[in-house]
Amino acid sequence: MKAFKDAGARYITFTTRHHDGFSMYHTAEGKYNIVDATPFERDVLKELTDACHREGIDVHLYYSILDWIRPDYPIGRTGRNTGRTLKPDYPSYFGFMERQLNELLTGYGDVKAIWLDGYWDHDEDSIPFDWHMPDLYRYVHSIKPECLIGNNHHIYPLVGEDFQMFERDLPGENKSGLSGQDISLLPLEMCETMNGMWGYKVSDTNYKSASQLIQMIVRSAAKGSNLLLNIGPQPNGELPEQSLDRLKSIGQWMRHNGSTIYGTQAGSIAEQPWGVSTDKADTTFVHVLSKVDNEISFPLAAKPRNVLAFEKRTKLPFKYDKKNALLTIKLNVPEGVTDYIIRIEK
Repeated sequence: MKAFKDAGARYITFTTRHHDGFSMYHTAEGKYNIVDATPFERDVLKELTDACHREGIDVHLYYSILDWIRPDYPIGRTGRNTGRTLKPDYPSYFGFMERQLNELLTGYGDVKAIWLDGYWDHDEDSIPFDWHMPDLYRYVHSIKPECLIGNNHHIYPLVGEDFQMFERDLPGENKSGLSGQDISLLPLEMCETMNGMWGYKVSDTNYKSASQLIQMIVRSAAKGSNLLLNIGPQPNGELPEQSLDRLKSIGQWMRHNGSTIYGTQAGSIAEQPWGVSTDKADTTFVHVLSKVDNEISFPLAAKPRNVLAFEKRTKLPFKYDKKNALLTIKLNVPEGVTDYIIRIEK
């Protein structure tokens, strides 16, 4: 928890149950859970959420609505060879989900959000499958009206959802082929891995650098989006050393520059080849993310009051072309800087 807090995280999203049907908490809905089916015999979710509440970190809970083990789950396009005897009964399975969500929302303190996944398992059905999502959303909100609901279904948000998520892509981009949906007016979140896999894999050492991850945070904020950065714990429950190193670097950067990220909105200055922007009240933060020559220019509606180098708070020379509504800033970006930030006071 200390590593997350020191990195500047404001909330965590914990996987309570993934597609394999194993519950990472002590559920009354069968023995296939971390307490009853492992030598660990402790409710890791309870310990984690208690630590979150003590440290002031908000709790979001991931919950898979598809299941590769239960016989009553109507099989979709995945989990076809898990050896179960199929007895599809969606009302039965739906009741199971309701009971588990009730456990999660009533047994672990103040849960701020439910993060659903697996809707896409039936996206190739010849007859469209009815998940009864509005009923599930109403059920969640009947227990906890203020709890946010998001669904990683890769389509435009459904009625009853409270935030929109984008898997492995910034909002409006679709480089990974999972996030081609239009952007809604709901709060946004993108999720991405530190390396290649969502879960832990000892051979997956293709980690993004700390600089790449910091720039991902910046680019997310510039789109008006949070970043949910995935870490797959090792089999012993510890976080990989590579992940901890990157969290430490992110935390160091956020302590100096977090005010240009926290509480900001999507930037009013359009994305440029060299970087992006974030807005807060009457201030725009320009984030120069790549090497540039001695100046940058971009459209701006009115002449700014001040243009400052964010780190040193020193004034930067600039020219404003009123006729063309164009701002040009003279600057010298040091070599190897992850993000050279300019503060524009309007």
